[in-house]
Amino acid sequence: MKKFLALLATIGLAVSLAGCSAPAKPVDLFNQTPSWMLCENNVFQCASVTVPVDWDQPEGDTFQLALIRKFTNNAIGSLVLNPGGPGSSGVDFLADNWEYIGTPELRKAYSFVSFDPRGVSRSAGVSCLNSKDTDELLYGTNDAEIGSAEEIRLQREDLDKFVSACVENTGEVLGEIDTVSAAKDLDVIRAALGETKLDYLGFSYGTFLGTTYATLFPEKVGRFVLDGAVDPRVSDAQQSINQLAGFDLAMTNYLTDCLENDTKCPFQGSLSRAKARVKDFLFEMETKTMKTASNRKLTISSATTGLILAMYSDSYWPYLTEAFTGAFDGDGSMFLSLADVYNDRQGDGSYSGNTLEANIAINCLDSRASADPSEMAKQNQRLLAVSPILGRYWQNGALTCENWPFPVAKRPQSYSADGAPTIFVIGTTGDPATPFQQSVDLAHEVLKDGFLITFKGEGHTAYGRSNECVSSAVDNFLIDGKIPSKEPVC
Repeated sequence: MKKFLALLATIGLAVSLAGCSAPAKPVDLFNQTPSWMLCENNVFQCASVTVPVDWDQPEGDTFQLALIRKFTNNAIGSLVLNPGGPGSSGVDFLADNWEYIGTPELRKAYSFVSFDPRGVSRSAGVSCLNSKDTDELLYGTNDAEIGSAEEIRLQREDLDKFVSACVENTGEVLGEIDTVSAAKDLDVIRAALGETKLDYLGFSYGTFLGTTYATLFPEKVGRFVLDGAVDPRVSDAQQSINQLAGFDLAMTNYLTDCLENDTKCPFQGSLSRAKARVKDFLFEMETKTMKTASNRKLTISSATTGLILAMYSDSYWPYLTEAFTGAFDGDGSMFLSLADVYNDRQGDGSYSGNTLEANIAINCLDSRASADPSEMAKQNQRLLAVSPILGRYWQNGALTCENWPFPVAKRPQSYSADGAPTIFVIGTTGDPATPFQQSVDLAHEVLKDGFLITFKGEGHTAYGRSNECVSSAVDNFLIDGKIPSKEPVC
């Protein structure tokens, strides 16, 4: 039986101010000069800026926000990046992926800058369970039937333990890592870079952060590109349904491609037959474990997590084919490896970064679905209707934030970014994580001045991994400020 899944979706302990400090005198937040030092094998430069723990008390306690940049001579300016999440490290993203972000033309034009948002990794990172207990949370099993009252009880026990550890090990900043606060931090970064306007490229959740910034500071928006968009109007419960529908579509597209184009495809016959085999495989995994090449066992949690990871890009589909082929022969090694990639679990059993912890903490401050039993039951029925296969493992997501010990943060009433210049939004028709319609709605209904680029393809986000049509439109806008006469369909 699953132990814990669908994070995308109790206590009152005393807290300490871990990772934060009270300055001897108030910091002039918008007049900081970062001390850039060589880092990451002397290829990049790293620095930090001071931001307040609580933006309602900007002269109170502070902490350091970690920055990284790839400096480019004769750059037209700084382009600030956010890779998404929430909870992903922008420092690691830039250091590990510099040569693959965007295009060569864009990398020549800008100095790329990224950062760990508040609560993430080096920026007063949320800290919760140790590696052993995190393993049990993400990969463990229990004997309760999925959807049963006993399963819900055990999930609540697990989550209470998780939340207790977060509060004890993180400190006061845990209640202040919402997206509005992160957007205000972004304006400190803009000022520290010496830019009067912010040029920004955000992926996935980074689109929500960018939209929030543009709403709070429309007059400071420069050239903004939001790829794989989140519609900020969508409720937490509806977001879960939309995302499940996206992953269900991606699974259908994978199986169709596998049956039609892959000579090594482990499925045979019709699409419906292939789906039935996936459903049977997952159902069987609920009551057993499977051997792998290591001393660890594949569980239903790691099998479903590995499956979800492979849906993020059609470039991962060959790994999923290998995973199913192995699993049908009784070897869960590839599924476990895919789950480890999703969970940032290293070979030595440690976890790189704190994506899990930060993701939950930020999401629980931004919004939360109702954990009322009747409402949760209705939501579960909607999920099962959207995806009879994956919906079974998507249930009870509201439990994650049910007893989060901090209130939902105040959000803008409108995200129109009225007064900002044209903002580019990119949507991928087969995007599983941020379904295409959200990009359409952000560009055409939410933003006062949005411009949509459509990529007809598979995978999560498009710029830098799709085609020349997308790349040229984005480059022309970011580098030269050019806007096509009509919205491209690529």
